[in-house]
Amino acid sequence: MYEIRTPVVTLVEAKNENIKNGLGKCIAEMLGAQRFNQQQNDEIEAIYGGVTTGNAWKFLKLVNQTAFIDLKDYYINEVDKLLGILTKPLRKD
Repeated sequence: MYEIRTPVVTLVEAKNENIKNGLGKCIAEMLGAQRFNQQQNDEIEAIYGGVTTGNAWKFLKLVNQTAFIDLKDYYINEVDKLLGILTKPLRKD
């Protein structure tokens, strides 16, 4: 049996190679993750999410009820940047 623990990070696959079409789904999942964290009495300041085609990546951050979308696109050949961004929510800075 799988168990979900906080912090929850969301990742969405962009259909038809269209990142913009995945942004709404990602934000909806981030709101769900925010609610899950609240129900677990784990108030996390920001929820992080990402949308990817597999080659291109776009990252988002949800703080309270405001979603921030990183204007920069990241690509699979920037593995060091991708891993840095993906591990940020898991670090206890």
